[in-house]
Amino acid sequence: MLSQITHTQTSLTLPAIMPTAASLAGVCALTNSDKAEALSFLALRPVHTVVMTSFINDNGLESDLNRGKFFGFRNYKGELEGIALIGHSTLVEARTEAALIGLALKARTSETNIHLVMSSGDVAERFWNYATDGAAPRLTCREALFETSFPFAVPAKVEGLRMADPSEVLPIAEAQAEVAFIESGVDPMVRDREGFLKRVARRIEQGRIYVVFDGDELVFKADVIAETAECAYLEGVYVSEKLRGKGIGPRCLANVTLDLLERVSNVCLLSNVEFESAHRSFAKAGFKRTDECVTLFV
Repeated sequence: MLSQITHTQTSLTLPAIMPTAASLAGVCALTNSDKAEALSFLALRPVHTVVMTSFINDNGLESDLNRGKFFGFRNYKGELEGIALIGHSTLVEARTEAALIGLALKARTSETNIHLVMSSGDVAERFWNYATDGAAPRLTCREALFETSFPFAVPAKVEGLRMADPSEVLPIAEAQAEVAFIESGVDPMVRDREGFLKRVARRIEQGRIYVVFDGDELVFKADVIAETAECAYLEGVYVSEKLRGKGIGPRCLANVTLDLLERVSNVCLLSNVEFESAHRSFAKAGFKRTDECVTLFV
């Protein structure tokens, strides 16, 4: 999901499963009345579920801003065993195989075109296999999860690091589109320019994009995609091409992280497992690799 990454085409070899009515029996649409229960369920793994939790806190369970719909899977006792946001970005947290199967089969009838599926470990691949009877995704990206928390070394201050201003939406969107194209092969400024600009503008209004400008030139940016009481998740880390490799990225990222750690316990981000130069930058900024996730672009 993060900055300059590579990806490979892949086919899945997991066995397909035939959909059954019983598999879908436990699936239910989640409404705003389920908010407390859903947040409690997701809180068991706060880092891995930070995006869904943040969406629920920001928008509620029922909102077009989520670009999809939240579904839960309940066992025979009525207890949640899984939650998925099924939509443009499909996010999955399933604690049992029954929940994973049920939510995957629900994705088959999604009214929203799924752009990507993301989860920890091999869950995204298993979900997609169940949802499509083993059809290969367009791209598979294996990403390392990096985290940091206190104690955190105080970095040298970067002059000019601040929150973005609404007037700066265009250069920020262009930088984010560059990151997205490298990541997925899709340029959102071409695919959905108006919608993409609106989403970037909203993030700026929320105070979730850090920037450094040199005059009119964007030097650095980082987006807080999701934030909860415990965790902040960063994406879209960008450094001007002419300044890459000169240490500005790690210094800026460390300053962003220190600012976030004043209000959250943990800061995390993802990077393609093959992009070792980015990993070195994250290490310099104080991050450690802790886990691995998979993003399927479909």
